[in-house]
Amino acid sequence: MKILHHTIALIALITISTFTMAANLPGPLADTGWLKSNLDKTIILDVRKDTKSFTAKPIYKKNKKTGKLKLAKVAGHIPGANLVNYKKLRTKQIINEREISKMLLNKNAFEKLMQSVGVNKGDTIIIVSKGEGNGDMTGATRLYWSLKYFGHDKMSILNGGMAQWLKDGGKVSISASKAKKGNWVATAERKEILATSKDVKKAIKNPKIQLIDTRSVPQYLGTWKKSYVYAKGHIPGAKNLPNELLTGPKGKIKFTSAKEMREISRALGINTKGSMITYCNSGHLATGSWFMYSEVLGNKNVKMYDGSMHQWTKEKGNTVTFKME
Repeated sequence: MKILHHTIALIALITISTFTMAANLPGPLADTGWLKSNLDKTIILDVRKDTKSFTAKPIYKKNKKTGKLKLAKVAGHIPGANLVNYKKLRTKQIINEREISKMLLNKNAFEKLMQSVGVNKGDTIIIVSKGEGNGDMTGATRLYWSLKYFGHDKMSILNGGMAQWLKDGGKVSISASKAKKGNWVATAERKEILATSKDVKKAIKNPKIQLIDTRSVPQYLGTWKKSYVYAKGHIPGAKNLPNELLTGPKGKIKFTSAKEMREISRALGINTKGSMITYCNSGHLATGSWFMYSEVLGNKNVKMYDGSMHQWTKEKGNTVTFKME
């Protein structure tokens, strides 16, 4: 009987210890102060295209007038962070006999990728980008959206990324990432946050569903386009929310506050509480607007069109327009 009581007590102790080690996330965005206090309770996934910078030293330049050092180039990483090569997050898919690039990995492939970077079941994940520009921050939202799609909820993005961490005096490492294989498992495929071309066609005919084009104004108006987009202009009925409005200017790449985002959206005629589908050229920038409306503003009726303009303009019969909506 004593052995049984000891066993129950031990199990209870382990359970309590495990629970107390879990970090209480501040929301979809975390700041550097919070992360410094919770490093031992989280797993950090550093996502970037420029993987060489992960093990390079940051560069600082001295201001000639003040003598103060200013961050000139972001490099290195938060100690203990595991590197995620952004280029491995997307792949080619065959949809209706057409090859579509830069798409979401299938469930098995994504699961293996997350295991390879050391993610375990139940981990509290903090996603960190370099934070040097809008594209970096939406690289973080692309990983966030992918994890969310496959069932993971316990995660936040470090607001400002590695650039903000360095500016705030955070410790930096230049050691290579040596992640131990994790046991993370994809538990869902949340199609309620993924839009298809069929969904977009329905949205064009339904004024209650907002199409949000997160590309630059010139691309939206059709004065120029990416090489992998096969027609200029935008999807009929779409409203333009340029990606740069989601974050601050260069040198201060942090997400726009919820209050400011509501004001910006109101000025652009976007209903922040209404149904919407976000898109861009290839499903990268569009995860930023999805993240802002779905996670920061709490609208759970937002989908992201993964194929975006690349897929839309590659499929026969889909139209584009130059008209300002």
